[in-house]
Parts: sequence; structure tokens; C-alpha cells
Amino acid sequence: MKEAFVQTIANLRANKLRSFLTMFGILWGIISVVILSATGEGFRQGNEHVLRELGKNIGITWGGRTSKQAGGERAGRQIFLTADDAHAIQEQARLVAVATPELQRGGLKVKSRYNAAAPNVHGIEPSYQGIRTLDLEYGRQLNWDDERQVRRVALIGADMAEQLFSKRNTLGEEITIQGFRYVVVGKIRHKDQDSNYSGPDNDKIFVPFAAMAQDFPRIDAPAGVVSNIIVAPKQWVVDDLPRQLSARTGRIDDIDWPLERDVRAVLARRHGFDPEDREAMWMWDTSVNSLMFGRMVDTMRNFFTAVGFITLALGGVGVMNIMLIAVRERTREIGVRKALGATTGNIMRQFFLEGFMITLVSGALGMGVALGLCALVNLLPMPERFTGMILSPLAGLMTVLSLILIGVVTSVYPARRAAELPPVEALRYEM
Repeated sequence: MKEAFVQTIANLRANKLRSFLTMFGILWGIISVVILSATGEGFRQGNEHVLRELGKNIGITWGGRTSKQAGGERAGRQIFLTADDAHAIQEQARLVAVATPELQRGGLKVKSRYNAAAPNVHGIEPSYQGIRTLDLEYGRQLNWDDERQVRRVALIGADMAEQLFSKRNTLGEEITIQGFRYVVVGKIRHKDQDSNYSGPDNDKIFVPFAAMAQDFPRIDAPAGVVSNIIVAPKQWVVDDLPRQLSARTGRIDDIDWPLERDVRAVLARRHGFDPEDREAMWMWDTSVNSLMFGRMVDTMRNFFTAVGFITLALGGVGVMNIMLIAVRERTREIGVRKALGATTGNIMRQFFLEGFMITLVSGALGMGVALGLCALVNLLPMPERFTGMILSPLAGLMTVLSLILIGVVTSVYPARRAAELPPVEALRYEM
């Protein structure tokens, strides 16, 4: 085996230009596979990150106006949602894992010792924080004791904290909201949020729902009315969405998704409207958005990967072509070796190792160059929905296995052609 490797290296060095051009095809193929796969994975992870910043699988529910008569009530009646509606959805909706009310007021006057602002203030229950991804930079989250005891405590968004306190630590600081004193118990980390339904979380202040309802109820609606209800579906509902989409035809906006239908059925019983009346309430189901964006990004990633593997396969064809030419050029050499006692296995191993070594060395160089390029690109500022060029472990493994497969396939046939040459015919061969 050692002698075979020495001969292989000698043969590659004897035809330097041809060996380089052959190796370049494989090298470029590996670079294409890695770069395109890493680009697709970067877009996929970036999309996942952005969706999680809002809340990847949630439904934001608002009251609407009835469009059908039901229970003796006229059409056009406005539906106002309450905290009790959220609790009923939590208990009665089969597809819902979490339901929580949200109360919002915009333009409230907020002051600290250093500055003032007029942000959106949101009253939330503790379960809201998990499904809306309110991760903290420091401090603590709102809890059920805050809710039960109607404590005047607050979480503050990253940009709002900077506006009110500059670069100072906000933990334990007092702020006044419309004259009511609240204590800051946590600062939310900066969120890369490119979608929202009431402004970026970086600019908001969050307080316990009970305190918000007591101090800042809605002034544009009857007492007890909330701004919206946030629901999170059970995981199996999310997992079943691709099948639901495949089973339906028509525009996405026209599909009555199961989560919305389940929530509407509960609210219909409580407010006396027709459960088929889609105008009585409406929902932004981000899990559907996640599915559609995910499919688009996956399609793009798969396309990139396919193009890369086609390029790699073409490089393999180049290796096979060069090896067949080498077999033809060295026909007399093969005849001499066979006449001197070389077996068919010796000849086949020699040519197989030569082709396989070209493939593997080229692939290793290509992998190194591609990973280096990915690392350099990742040093640059990244746009939204793109986290950089990331080669996933699965894509890396598939690349290595494909390289080995192409090396075997492109080397076996020329090696067999060389091994099957009759010694007498080979000795008679003239170039």
C-alpha cells in the first residue's frame, strides 16, 4: 500500500498542470457545496431568530364586529374581549396551551430622575413573558405574587431604559407613570425585532396586568375590556400545520385555521355570536407565518445545496475523464507491469488510489478554503434574517460522504478499465 501511495504521488507530480486542473474541479465543487449550504442555513436560522423575537408560535386575538345575526342579536355588533375571556380560552379551547390577556395604553407620561418619555405601557400576566420572548438582560421577571398583590413593578425595554436612564443600571430605580410610582425590577435584553403588532418591545414598559387594570384601564371601551388576548397553541397543533396546508387549496388568507376556529368557538359561546362568523374576531397566527417563511427558506436552502452538489458532481466527472485519459496514455506501462507479474488487483489499486487521492486532497483543500471564507464573512455586520454563513453538522457530514462517494465512483471505473487490459494487447499499444 505504501508503494502504491508513493507511485500515485509520483504520477500526480509528473503531470502537475493536469493534476491541478483536475483537482480544481473538485475543490471548486466542495467550495460551492459548503458556501451555498452555509448561506441557506444562515437564512434559516436568521428567520427562526426573528420569528422568536415576536413569539414564534402565538396567535394575537382582537375583537371585531359581527357580520351575521345570531341569538336575536343584530349584525354589526362590536365584540369586546375581557380577561375572563382569556381565562375561558385557557380552560376550554382544546388546541390552546396558554392564553393571556394584554392591556395596552400609548402615550402615558413616564418620568425617571434623569429624563421623561411617552411610551406604550402594557399590562401583562406572567405567562405572557414566555410566549412573547421577554428575556431579561438583568433583574427578574414579573410573577404571580406581583399580580395577586397588585404590585407597582415594571420591566423596561432596552431602548426605553437608555432613554430614561442613559447607560445607568435601572434595577431598583423608580419611575412614575402618569404620577403613579413604579419600581423597575428587570431590563429586557435588546431584541432584533422586525415585526410587531403594537411597536417594538425595546420601546415598551411592561407592568402587572392587575396594576395596569387598576391604574390605567382603557378609556375608549367599557370597564374590564382588554386590548387583545395572546394564545399559544399546543405543540402538536403546530406540528400538524404542514398537513393542514397540504390538505387545503386556495389563498392562505381564506383558510380558516384550526387554532383560530377553536378560539372563536369559545368566544362565540361567551358573546353570543355565530361560531362561523369570522368577522366577529380576528387573529394573527404567527405559527402560519413561521410555516410559510420556513418553507420559503427551506426551498432556497435546498436549491443552493442542490446547485452545490451538481457542481461537485461535475468536478467528479472531470476526475473520471482525466483518469480515463491516464489509463490510455499508460497502456504500455500497464502491459509491462502485468508482464512482470503485477496482478489485476495491483493495477486496479494503483489507478483507484490515484483517482481517490485526487478527490480527497482536492476536497480537503476546498473544505478548508470554504470554511475560511465563511469565517471571514461572519466577521462582517449581518442583515436581519441572516445570522451568517453556518455549516450545519448534517450538511458537513453530507458533504464529506458525497466527496467520498464521488471519489469511489470516479475512480473505480477507470481503475477497472486499466486492470482489464490484456497484457499482450497492452504491450502492442502505440500512442
